[in-house]
Amino acid sequence: MKLSEQQQSQQQSILSQARQVSKHGPFQPDWESLKQFQVPEWYEGAKFGIFIHWGLFAVPAFNNEWYSRNMYQEGSPEWKHHAETFGPHTEFGYKDFIPMFKAEKFDADQWADLFVKSGARYVIPVAEHHDGFQMYGSELSEWNAVQMGPRKDIIAELGAAARARGLKFGVSSHRAEHWWFFDGGRKFPSDVQDPAFESFYGPAAKGPEDHHDPSLCPPNAAYLDDWLARTCELADKYAPDIVYFDWWIQQHAFEPYLQQFASYYYNLSAERNQPVAINYKYNSFPEGTAVYDVERGQLKGIREPFWQTDTAVSYNSWCYVKEQHYKPVEDIVSDLVDIVSKNGSLLLNIGPKADGTLPDEEIAMLETIGEWLSVNGEAIYDTKHWKIYGEGPTAVPDGAFSDSKRDKFTHKDIRFTVKDNVLYAIALRNPGAEDIIIESLGEAAGLYKEGIARIDRLGWDGDVQWDRGQDALAIRGVETAGVLPVVFRITSA
Repeated sequence: MKLSEQQQSQQQSILSQARQVSKHGPFQPDWESLKQFQVPEWYEGAKFGIFIHWGLFAVPAFNNEWYSRNMYQEGSPEWKHHAETFGPHTEFGYKDFIPMFKAEKFDADQWADLFVKSGARYVIPVAEHHDGFQMYGSELSEWNAVQMGPRKDIIAELGAAARARGLKFGVSSHRAEHWWFFDGGRKFPSDVQDPAFESFYGPAAKGPEDHHDPSLCPPNAAYLDDWLARTCELADKYAPDIVYFDWWIQQHAFEPYLQQFASYYYNLSAERNQPVAINYKYNSFPEGTAVYDVERGQLKGIREPFWQTDTAVSYNSWCYVKEQHYKPVEDIVSDLVDIVSKNGSLLLNIGPKADGTLPDEEIAMLETIGEWLSVNGEAIYDTKHWKIYGEGPTAVPDGAFSDSKRDKFTHKDIRFTVKDNVLYAIALRNPGAEDIIIESLGEAAGLYKEGIARIDRLGWDGDVQWDRGQDALAIRGVETAGVLPVVFRITSA
């Protein structure tokens, strides 16, 4: 990596501090020591957070957030679109979007108010995506939102606004993939090959054909030092409650650097008396050292320990693009319930426009989720999973990138949560006038051995009629509007 003398000095200072903190705290930079990690109570109780993909890619707003890579993949739709819209890659490269990224209407307080209204309990903006443009003030690179583009520290402003409203605040780092992200620009004439921009485009090393293959194109020590210093800088400057990592840290060369960062971050947070967590995907961290995350997917059953799904409001992109394929909001709420019933949390991504405004469709979705949680949140927040997650006909595929591979939930799909000896049974679609039949709560099933004193339907003032027999609990239907999930509070006798 091309660094100035001042940046090199700062990098060495950060790395030296990280080594010192690792030596003198309870967490050492090895997996066995890092298994002392405990998931923060606030995190297990929060259940719902907001992810934010915002950056230079919001300027072209074409296809998805990988525009920065794909515009240099010769023959791709992005490559063609870029040449036709902005001109030759030698004359207008990805860097030239920076002056166009003004964020002139960005209002952190307005965003944070919406997040509170949505019912979210934590917020994680992307601090640095694969493209290498930092959304915060950094002493390790001039390619950041304070020195260029918006000329403001987006991460600092969002963090202050979120925390002022009682939200937990995290950051995500996608820096690992930058090692090879711009490699296409080396295959034909482009600004990636201009030495003047090496500090932005990075090594642009030849990337793997399969981006999820961790055995290919390992980064060198200089790049790994840069990655570690940038990540430690984030932890030190912004004291995040969560640090989220994208997938490519599973590359074997990252392992000692992950151990070093985790020990530094956990020890630093222990000094601050701040319970924190790291998010990881696949097998990049051993179980028990951080919080497992499933991208655009869910799990078939209950997982111990606690885990998280990160997914987007759109099927086709994480960032703002002009043509979004939005998910129905009822599907998102149903997924939230399903995830929580399996001991997980939902991190739901939105994509702001380049000027800092949020798309009307996404505002409306968050408001609808918040309205549902304002009525039904007692069955979500601070709950635990029950003996089983639920029942029903709709199969949930296991693992990442499965969010478009299942049928829609029905009112026959039931999920359970529990809190303070109260059992919540949640139908993943409004049954309307149809009865809810829950076989798992039949007397013969032997799962709910207590007698039932009463059943209430959250958000409805009428008396719930029900019968419990050997085969099932039957809750009589009442005609109500809407399609969002319906929650029944079951109080034991």
